[in-house]
Amino acid sequence: MDTSQQMMMRTKSRNFTSAAAKVGGFFQFETSVKVICLIIVCGYCLSYSETVTEALIVTPGYFMPPLMQIWTAFTFCFVEKHLWEVLVDIATVALCGKLIEPLWGSMEMMTYFAVTNFGVVILTVTYYLFLYACTKNPLILFDVHIYGLAGYVAAVCVAVHQIMPDHLIARTPMGNFTNRNIPVSLFLVAVLLWLLGLLEGRYPTMFLAGIIASWIYLRFIQRHRNGSRGDYSENFAFVRFFPTVLQPFVSVVVNPIYYACRRMGIIRHVPVPQASSSTLPLSSVSIAMGGVDPYDMERRRQIALKALNERLSKATDSSRSKTLPKSFPQSTIKSTSHAPAISINIPSTSIPSSTPASTAGSQEALIKFDQEQNKKQLP
Repeated sequence: MDTSQQMMMRTKSRNFTSAAAKVGGFFQFETSVKVICLIIVCGYCLSYSETVTEALIVTPGYFMPPLMQIWTAFTFCFVEKHLWEVLVDIATVALCGKLIEPLWGSMEMMTYFAVTNFGVVILTVTYYLFLYACTKNPLILFDVHIYGLAGYVAAVCVAVHQIMPDHLIARTPMGNFTNRNIPVSLFLVAVLLWLLGLLEGRYPTMFLAGIIASWIYLRFIQRHRNGSRGDYSENFAFVRFFPTVLQPFVSVVVNPIYYACRRMGIIRHVPVPQASSSTLPLSSVSIAMGGVDPYDMERRRQIALKALNERLSKATDSSRSKTLPKSFPQSTIKSTSHAPAISINIPSTSIPSSTPASTAGSQEALIKFDQEQNKKQLP
């Protein structure tokens, strides 16, 4: 067998191995992710039949009386007519399974999927009915079709913004591009592609409806493991989705709607408690972050403390070696490098007010030992 044939066989085997690894990676997802992906693929196959498609997708004119095709509010999200949309939907669901499901759990992920898609239907149909009331154009009621997971793609972007808002993606001349800028940026891209004729009008409409529906759910409705509801942090306010320059203008539009909903009792206001440091002990102070798993916070805290301990130990060794004179023997330096480094250990519940006597005694003994060695070795 020639060398070229051997190389070709090795290349084919590598390609087959990588393809098998990708297929095997798909089966590593949770059952909920695999079920949603398989239903999306089946919905794409059913889209070749116009009769089946019309029975599954939402048409604004048929969604209202007298026909009342309410079941389409639960089936429209699984129908796609373009292959690239199927790929985007599968990638989005896979991202949700890898990033969001470990923090929320399978049940909360499915709840988020159902609530956001149902909210997308209600908001999108309301928008088209309002547009029909303004234009009196019957084509808006019967020629516009709502289907696909465009709204859920926006919902996943909002969830990522809540979990990691300041994660840096790229540096631009206009400033840093982080996760908090993704939802509005993708919406503007969808609008631009619609103006160029590359996207249907329902896509940017559903995307914007997905942003609004998912934000309302995460902000006011979602129940956390500690029993609280929503995420009332300042970083997750609706104006934070926009650049700093536009936030005052957005507040003028959003704040009246928010206060009106509060007066009508639709939204309840949860004030942030202000604790005084003079009246509360330090051990009772805790920080709660909505939408973040306490186990994940504890894991990140331990990683940060470990990195800080390593930096402090390196800084202590380097500063000690710099203070010693050149005539100081290297054996002494090596022996002192094995001395116990000062480490920081911050418990999760309380902070001790005093240092243990054993640690202080060992530090004093180490200082005395260094002074005696300096007296012996200095000329």
